[in-house]
Amino acid sequence: MENGGRPSAGQLILLGASSAITAILYSVYRRKSQVAHSLKGAKKINLDRDLKNILMEAPGKCVPYAVIEGAVRSVKETLSSQFLENCKGVIQRLTLQEHKMVWNRTTHLWNDCEKVIHQRTNTVPFDLVPHEEGTGVSIRVLKPLDSVDLGLERVYEKFHPAVQSFADVIGHYISGERPKGVQETEEMLKVGAAVTGIGELVLDDSSIRLQPPKQGLHYYLSSQDFDTLLQRQESSVRLWKVLTAVFGFATCATLFFLLRRQYLRHRERRRAKRMQEEFRENEARLLSGAGGEDREAPKDACVVCLGNVKTCVFLECGHVCSCTECYRALPQPKRCPICRREISRVVPLYNS
Repeated sequence: MENGGRPSAGQLILLGASSAITAILYSVYRRKSQVAHSLKGAKKINLDRDLKNILMEAPGKCVPYAVIEGAVRSVKETLSSQFLENCKGVIQRLTLQEHKMVWNRTTHLWNDCEKVIHQRTNTVPFDLVPHEEGTGVSIRVLKPLDSVDLGLERVYEKFHPAVQSFADVIGHYISGERPKGVQETEEMLKVGAAVTGIGELVLDDSSIRLQPPKQGLHYYLSSQDFDTLLQRQESSVRLWKVLTAVFGFATCATLFFLLRRQYLRHRERRRAKRMQEEFRENEARLLSGAGGEDREAPKDACVVCLGNVKTCVFLECGHVCSCTECYRALPQPKRCPICRREISRVVPLYNS
């Protein structure tokens, strides 16, 4: 603590950074907690013949947040894999991703870096149907790409390493970037795949639609079952809660440390000010009580209070200038009032 008890710039920066990180973590924790709470409140509905009756009795023929588990079935056409035979799906995502090493001038290390250089997603209309055939019930899935957890399966992956000449290697070391190659992947939502859909369920005439929910709720088309999806979300909430608590405790500890140091410094200043006032009062009292011919304090009087007799020998300087009470009142580290050298030990003085 410098500058009259005020916190230093480094301490203020530390406190501000810790507070900002805590606020960010808390906002993420609240958002994750709200998502988990909304998932717990979602209504789980079986994909069977009673589905239409349930929607007919619901207000507005709509369930705002419903959980449906079924299998994928194409409506008219399907998408074929570009790399595998007899691999059909309703969503296809092709990705080209560049891998390279980048030189970090701060840590002086090569770090892996990935960058998507091209991505294309193709979709066709599809339904969710019961796993058991013969029920005749289907749900049309709308806007599947709006899902936050689109359960695509990686059906193809190949890495094409970069071919480099000696001149290329020298140039890469100079530029600080070393290409490793390009990774080509294909992901698909296959026909017949099990999907858990969570969203708004609406009955429109004779068809049933699953679409993104309103009020900011998340839309899911996940390959995981509902219980696994909920457990994963709750685990994420617990992780962010622990991180928020740790950084919150660190922020409180930093603030307490700064306030305590400021309080101790303020108390020390008040103590020194009180000692100076007592010194002036004692000096004025001694001078007012002395005769006109002798306005000086006795030779054996303490140089601090000018009232008590000198009773202390300060070592290692050897000065005899203070009484015991004034020595105890000296601030830490204790220094000789005459030469300002630090006092290592004190020997009592006995006057015969």
